[in-house]
Amino acid sequence: MTDRASSPSRERGFHIPVMADRALGLLALSPGSVAVDATLGGGGHAALMLQAVSPGGVLVGIDRDESAIEEASARLSSMPGDSRIVKARMSEIADVLEGLGLDGADGVIADLGVSSRHLDDGERGFSFMRDGPLDMRMDRECELTAADLIRGSSAAELERVIREYGEERFAGRIARSIAGRSDIDTTAKLADAVQRAMPFRRRGRIHPATRTFQALRIAVNDEIGELEKFLEAAPLVLKPGGRLVVMSYHSLEDRLVKHRFRRLAASGRFELLSKRALAPEDDETDQNPRARSAKLRAIRRAG
Repeated sequence: MTDRASSPSRERGFHIPVMADRALGLLALSPGSVAVDATLGGGGHAALMLQAVSPGGVLVGIDRDESAIEEASARLSSMPGDSRIVKARMSEIADVLEGLGLDGADGVIADLGVSSRHLDDGERGFSFMRDGPLDMRMDRECELTAADLIRGSSAAELERVIREYGEERFAGRIARSIAGRSDIDTTAKLADAVQRAMPFRRRGRIHPATRTFQALRIAVNDEIGELEKFLEAAPLVLKPGGRLVVMSYHSLEDRLVKHRFRRLAASGRFELLSKRALAPEDDETDQNPRARSAKLRAIRRAG
C-alpha cells in the first residue's frame, strides 16, 4: 500500500511517497539497522529506507498484494543492499521477522492509504474514477469482493458499514438503495446508485460516492481490524530506541493510532515523537491533492 499519495516528481520512473523526508527523519535509521516497511506497495518508502540502512542493514518489506510484491521486488532488486520481501499482512509483522531470523526492528513504517496504483487501475475496482469490476480486494486470493458484500448484506448491515467506516450522513438511504442487489457489479453502477440515493443538495464539490467507496473498501479488506492488530504487534518488535511511524488518511484510522500511541506513552516504555499529528507541507499538497489528508504520528521505544 505504499506510493499512496505521490507527488508528480519521479525517481527512476517511480512515484515519490508523501512526507518521505519527515518520515525518514523520524525513523532515524543508520547503516546496519533493521527496517520494516509494513505496507510495501510499490516500494517508495522502502527504497529510501534501504539506502539508509545500507551497508550492513536489512530492509524487510511486507504486503498482502501480489502485484505490489512484484513491483517492489523489481525496484529494490536493482538497488545495493539487503532487502527481503514477504507476502503477508502487516499485522503479521512479528511472525515475518521471526521467520527471517531477525530479533526485532530499529524502525517500522506503515502508510495506510490506498496506493495511486490501485486507484488508477480500473480492474481493481477501488475508484469510481475508473470503471471496472467492483472488486476492491488488496489480496486477490481472498474471496469476498465489494460486489459480493453488497449482494450478500442486508440494508442494516450495509448501513452500519457505510456509517461507521465512511462516516456518511446518508448511510441509511444509500444502504437501502443498494443492499442485496446483484446488478451492482461495476464501479460505475455503484457510483450511479449512490448518487441517485443522495439528496440533491449533496451533489456538488465532493463526489457523493466517495465515502461509500471508502467504507466498502475498508470492510472488504478488514482494514480497521488489521490496523488494530498491527498497533498491538508493531511496538513489541521494536528494539530499544526503535521507532514506529504511521501515516493515516482518514479520521477513523488516525483516532486509533492516536489513542494507541498515547496509551503506550503513558506506560512509560515509549515516547511520543510529536504531540500532534504532522501534516504534509503546502507545496506538497499543491502538487498532489491525494496527499492533503495525510497525518503522520510516531513513537520511540525507551531505552
